[in-house]
Amino acid sequence: MLLLAVVAFVAVLMAATAQFAGRVVTREQAQIAADAAALAGTAGGPPAAAELARANGGVLVSFTMVGDAVQVVVRVDDASATARATRAP
Repeated sequence: MLLLAVVAFVAVLMAATAQFAGRVVTREQAQIAADAAALAGTAGGPPAAAELARANGGVLVSFTMVGDAVQVVVRVDDASATARATRAP
């Protein structure tokens, strides 16, 4: 009986760990897509930012440009990430 309880506990722990790891991977994918979109946006504006977000599995949610600085928000599945970039050296 104790062995069955331990096996059940380990199975639940593994399922929870897998779900957490999936969320971490999605969050990292969103950040990568946001970083790429922000960099592309400094040179090509919103169309370039949207294209790079899409190429990295994301959707451009917002694009703001003030001077040489760009800030974007990108969503991948249920995760969102913000990134900033500038053309200044």
